[in-house]
Amino acid sequence: MTTATIAKPQAKQPGRGGRRFSLPVLLLIIAGVLVLTSAVRLITGANEITSTGQMSTALRLAVPIGLAGLGGLWAERAGVVNIGLEGMMILGTWFGAWAGYQWGPWTGVLFGIVGGCIGAILHAVATVTFNVNHIVSGVAINILALGTTRYLSKFTFEDAPQGSSKQSPPIDSLGSFSVPGLSDALQTLNDKHWFLVSDLAGLLGGLFTNLSPLTVVAVALVPASWWVLWRTAFGLRLRSCGENPVAAESLGVNVYKYKYLAVIISGGFAGLGGAFLSIVASNVYLDGQTAGRGYIGLAAMIFGNWMPGGLALGAGLFGYTDSLNLRGGTTNVHALILLLAILLVFGVAYLAWRKRFVPAVITAVVSALMFAWYVGTDDVPKQVVTATPYLVTLLVLSLSAQHLRMPKADGLPYRKGQGK
Repeated sequence: MTTATIAKPQAKQPGRGGRRFSLPVLLLIIAGVLVLTSAVRLITGANEITSTGQMSTALRLAVPIGLAGLGGLWAERAGVVNIGLEGMMILGTWFGAWAGYQWGPWTGVLFGIVGGCIGAILHAVATVTFNVNHIVSGVAINILALGTTRYLSKFTFEDAPQGSSKQSPPIDSLGSFSVPGLSDALQTLNDKHWFLVSDLAGLLGGLFTNLSPLTVVAVALVPASWWVLWRTAFGLRLRSCGENPVAAESLGVNVYKYKYLAVIISGGFAGLGGAFLSIVASNVYLDGQTAGRGYIGLAAMIFGNWMPGGLALGAGLFGYTDSLNLRGGTTNVHALILLLAILLVFGVAYLAWRKRFVPAVITAVVSALMFAWYVGTDDVPKQVVTATPYLVTLLVLSLSAQHLRMPKADGLPYRKGQGK
């Protein structure tokens, strides 16, 4: 009895750190944030923060981040840390543009996937076959991809029409479409600037306005990944490799095969995200085009607790903050400072309720500083707007760190037969 009494609290402690919000609670939190955002919009007059155009731009910018995050999800669910997502995206941008301007955008999309898979195969060989440290291998992939694409650009794009050593020739568009009737109706509602109703219309309008066919494919890959990983025997075997590869091997699972497949699929997703950047987000390849989105995709995956739904929310958040650079950034970010200050007040109440008084005091001080910043200024510097996506990445990861539960064997070395 004494042993059970002592062991019981120890068993509960990890559970508190890995606790996840239930779906009703998560939906309630999202609804609350939307209500607060609508109130902030009315107070500040920054109507663009929930406009249809802002949401449409945010979706377009969230897609490559989400695809990179999906790539990280597949690899890490099989136990392989994929820091090389950035390099695989870089390969996707170059291969997509190289094939796209010659043979059409859809061919470019396929070649972008292939480019990402090439980087993934190198990462899989290093980490799975030779047991190289996953972080070291990923960083090497990023450096190799950057150097390779810059070298190849000098021989492929420099002499091409309208190309240069740092830019590809223009690529034909995949086209875009809006849902007839629904898109216009939501835009009309959004223009009314009514409390909450117009904000909901702007959010939904962004999902039905000026869509690229590739955007629809990318969004569909999120539920498709969930179904494959959590509702099929293939997904169960793959996830078992990331939780306990020794046990999986004892049940007849070819762990090496599933790790290779997961990493290659991961690279395909990252390459598709890169192709999206060079073909849809922009109609040319540009040197440095990914701008760290592979790393932000990895952050979105961690924020989402290695789950597709949470990953999509994280990608949407980072895509939204990135879109502030393109649409009324300084005014919108100034309004969001007030929103953040209010959200931190709720954070203080939550921490105090959990009897975590030191973090509550620190959060209260930060909230007060945010209020003072908002009241004392009418605008924010452009540099703050540019840095906002990266600041949000750090803030979100720091706040969500205590509720994460990564696959148990993620990043751990594994040799066939090591459990015997």
